[in-house]
Amino acid sequence: MNMRLPSSFDALSAKVQDMPTRIGRLDRRTRLIAGAVAAAAALGLAAYFLWGAGGKDRTRPPALVVTTTAISRDVTVEKPTIGTVVANATVQVTSQVTGQLLRADFQEGDIVKRDQLLFEIDPKPFQAAQQQARAQLAKDNAQLIMAQNNKKRYDALFAQNAISPQQRDESDATAASALATVEADRAALRVAELNLGYTQIRSPVDGKTGPILIQPGNLVTANGSNPLVVVTQIEPVKVSFSLPQAELPGIQERKREGKLAALVDAHHAGSARLSAPVDFVSNEVNQQTGTIELRATFANHDHQLVPGQLVDVEVALGNLRHATVIPREAVNDGPNGQYVFVVSRDATATMRPVNVLFDDGTNMAVSGIKRGEVVIVDGQLRVVPGAKVKVVGRGKPGKRP
Repeated sequence: MNMRLPSSFDALSAKVQDMPTRIGRLDRRTRLIAGAVAAAAALGLAAYFLWGAGGKDRTRPPALVVTTTAISRDVTVEKPTIGTVVANATVQVTSQVTGQLLRADFQEGDIVKRDQLLFEIDPKPFQAAQQQARAQLAKDNAQLIMAQNNKKRYDALFAQNAISPQQRDESDATAASALATVEADRAALRVAELNLGYTQIRSPVDGKTGPILIQPGNLVTANGSNPLVVVTQIEPVKVSFSLPQAELPGIQERKREGKLAALVDAHHAGSARLSAPVDFVSNEVNQQTGTIELRATFANHDHQLVPGQLVDVEVALGNLRHATVIPREAVNDGPNGQYVFVVSRDATATMRPVNVLFDDGTNMAVSGIKRGEVVIVDGQLRVVPGAKVKVVGRGKPGKRP
């Protein structure tokens, strides 16, 4: 059966309105079937006129979008990573003598200076040992004087042939033995004095103390496995971080130029990022991670950085001169790569593929876009390539992070 479609929606409506009259002349079963067919035909034809065959462009309104303008400026290429604050020195303070710990002369968490008194061990046994060593030295020194005087007499008698060579040799041996005894006594006295000095335990470095690990009153042993306290140097500190080995050419070039520096954000309220030159580049690449370690030294006078702390690090590895910069929101991911929507003067949106040269998390430096071109930063999901758009807002071009 041939059927010609109505030429307008009004004609379609007339046909649909006339269908109940025609269907009423049929029997009940036929009327049900015909009614269903007529309803489906009416809906299909209505959809055809509203959205199909050229009706799409005439009925869909322009997409509402927010745009901005691409700008050109120099961009510093910074590589972000995570760093760890490392102390220059961490010292476990132990006792070099065995004795009873009398007192601690600092508070836990204090900032201490090198050679500052930290602990005192009962000195009385070591004072007694020192006095004993002195007394022994005095006694043996008197014997040495006597032996040396005898040696002089025996040498004179031997020169006069008054004594035998054996007697002279015995005199020499006695004097030499007395001298050796005195030297041993002097060494023993020095040891006793050192041990007495070790009863005062002093800080080996400038730094910050941790908790007291052995309380006063306990017996401490010489060079024990348990430290009394740990002192950590916090001025200066180093920040250790790693970059992929693919960045080695840029790292080496910037190092040769003396421009390799690290910017550290410790996330302290109201504080700016800290900057310091990178003074260490490892001599090997970590085979497990494919990265190379770098370190930068910070004075840390305000103690913002704490050893073991994780911080955000950025390293400047180069500059892009006169790069085209657009907000990150303008760049979309598609099956064929990244693209942006460019809006022409007649408000037509065109899909343009781009290559991202650098992404700082806020802006992107891209190729494929020229300075001054208008790009869509919001509303891309409603945009059809080649269709009209309506600009309802303007974003900030190349906004700063």
